[in-house]
Amino acid sequence: MPALPSSLISSLSTAPPGSSAVASAADLLAALGSLPDPRARRGVRHALVTVVAAAVCAVVAGYRSYPAIGEWVADLPADTAAVLGIDPGRRPSEAMIRRLLQALDATGWPW
Repeated sequence: MPALPSSLISSLSTAPPGSSAVASAADLLAALGSLPDPRARRGVRHALVTVVAAAVCAVVAGYRSYPAIGEWVADLPADTAAVLGIDPGRRPSEAMIRRLLQALDATGWPW
């Protein structure tokens, strides 16, 4: 059995539909579904769950700074972005990711 790739991008991109990598992405999105969105409804282009899930995947892949997380999201293959719920043609920017993550209230999380 070959070793698993170290990058989550590679794991999700090469995963067949219904595989554990795709199921894990769906589980992550479901787990983050109860987070309260600190933004006003007007002007929201990216779902909170999508942005936080992408940031979590980037951090797990070793990207620790906001610019690095933004680069990770920008470099995602289109099919992998779709698995995470990101519109491949309209990705969240580093500034948007940073503002949203900084606005989250960690004390209000259900876990």
